[in-house]
Amino acid sequence: MQNRNKRIDLFKHIKGYAKKKKIYLDFINGVSDHVHCLVSMACDQNIAQIVKLLKGESAHFANACNLFDVDFEWAEGYYAVSVSQSQVERVRNYIKNQEAHHAKKSFDAECHNFMVKHGFIRLLT
Repeated sequence: MQNRNKRIDLFKHIKGYAKKKKIYLDFINGVSDHVHCLVSMACDQNIAQIVKLLKGESAHFANACNLFDVDFEWAEGYYAVSVSQSQVERVRNYIKNQEAHHAKKSFDAECHNFMVKHGFIRLLT
């Protein structure tokens, strides 16, 4: 439970920082090995810029506050997709239910299934 509270503190900080930088962060949640953010971008923003700002400042915050037992750092990469307006509520619910979702399926398994489903990789047959 303690790690969950630390993640919530980190997510609250990210949301506040996003607001200060005029990034509309609609929803954020995650588990110990990844985070999902639902973001609406202004026409003068891009994904790389937003990710760099949020990851960089939040890692600095986590380490300055000794939020975790080890130095905190984000993975080098990230993944982003666009979402149609008609699917926003569905995506919010998916993000909201990360803990329950990943109790049933690991992040690695989910990524693999997603990549197969959308043709990024093919299963050997």
